[in-house]
Amino acid sequence: MLKEIPYWWESAPDLLLYPDRSLPERADVVVIGSGYTGLTAARHLAKHGAGVCVFEQETIGWGASSRHGGQELSGVKQGPVARIQQIGAERARELYALSLASIEYVERLIADERLECDYARSGHVEAACKPAHFEHFKQEQDVLAREFDHPVKLLAQSEQHDELGSDYYHGLLVDERSGQVHPAKYVRGLARAAQRAGADLYDRTAALRIEKGLAGFKVVTARGSILAKDVLVATNGYTDAAVPSLRKRVIPIGSYIIATEPLSVGQADRILPRRRVVFDSKNFLYYFRLSSDNRLLFGGRAEFAPSTERSTHRSAAILRRGMIDVFPQLAPIQIDYAWSGNVCFTLDMFPHAGCLDGVHYALGYGGHGVAMATYLGAKMAESIGGAREANPFADLSFPAIPLYNGRPWFLPFSGVWDKLKDAIG
Repeated sequence: MLKEIPYWWESAPDLLLYPDRSLPERADVVVIGSGYTGLTAARHLAKHGAGVCVFEQETIGWGASSRHGGQELSGVKQGPVARIQQIGAERARELYALSLASIEYVERLIADERLECDYARSGHVEAACKPAHFEHFKQEQDVLAREFDHPVKLLAQSEQHDELGSDYYHGLLVDERSGQVHPAKYVRGLARAAQRAGADLYDRTAALRIEKGLAGFKVVTARGSILAKDVLVATNGYTDAAVPSLRKRVIPIGSYIIATEPLSVGQADRILPRRRVVFDSKNFLYYFRLSSDNRLLFGGRAEFAPSTERSTHRSAAILRRGMIDVFPQLAPIQIDYAWSGNVCFTLDMFPHAGCLDGVHYALGYGGHGVAMATYLGAKMAESIGGAREANPFADLSFPAIPLYNGRPWFLPFSGVWDKLKDAIG
């Protein structure tokens, strides 16, 4: 029977929570959102003596941090050629180096806190959906080596079976620097680390609004109000009306995943011999990997809107067809899990972090959030602590999206355009 919950949830440890606790009257910092950004920030702040409360409207780590495909990727959403064209070579190099530094930060954090989250520096594969895409990979390879001192390997279609047991694609780009993680184990490990440091975590405690006062903020929640000197919003693709100024700047888009029944070792080895994480070159992309128990986790953008229970059910069938297109040998295999979550995009496709109307924030990771969200959580904690130069995105303008109030009415049109580009690109 198909389970419409994240596969990850059933193999992650429970958290120690106290749902009946009353809120304190005040805290030094209130963190809204209990994903990688919020929990890393809470851990860092508490370790440095701050009184921290983390509020989550669902359960801790309920959102994208425990729902994604477990891919920790180098770089940012758009490729290096596009980034250089957008912001220039020097700034593009800085941000690319930042993405690599964020991976190293995650690895140090996992080691320091002894987090058991199935982490591996496995590398990633980008698969060319068309011959023209592989030609573009050649340009990307040159730019990555020349401008970013970051070597990657190309494999032509005739060579790709060493990495990927499929004839669906037209060559591969292989990057050894990326990694993979069990998302729910990681976020729950971060929660325990934040608790050990002294942060207080409150689930089922939605932040309803933030009121600015002379000496700080009043955060009104579903369980009462609390005063705080500083507030950090770390809600990413679940940013809501509690922070309308940020809601107008981020776009939640549904991403969907299915997980097969466990494959045999032979089946798994033929599909992904080196156990790397994979995504392809479409705008409406597929991404996939193997779990530790040899399930194929196969995801993609199957709908034109934020995720819902209804869209998750529809998307499971769409993704199964896509999986069989890529791996026809899996047609007899049963699908055990289907789930979804919101990816968070910004207008310029960059992550953003800073301070708006006195409220600190970090969000907009565009599907590259495992490392960057963790890293920016720590950096924003440093910034709240007084190290204003700590924020590497402080100089990026973050304008509101015109004619947008947080309801992405334009996504169906954008989705049709992306499908058209995939068809002709």
